Amino acid sequence: MLHMALVFLVIGLIAALLGFTTIAGASIAIAKFLAGLFLVLFLVFLVLGMAAAKRIVG
Repeated sequence: MLHMALVFLVIGLIAALLGFTTIAGASIAIAKFLAGLFLVLFLVFLVLGMAAAKRIVG
């Protein structure tokens, strides 16, 4: 997911350099969404992992 966010970011930057503003804006928006989704899922699974480890140890 993070890889796809970086791919869309690069596509958006290249499109912006070439003057394709609509495509650039859409690609950057998709990249922001995927990066945010990655961050939320990462935090959820981090908390779940810490809770599971706490239950196993204690």
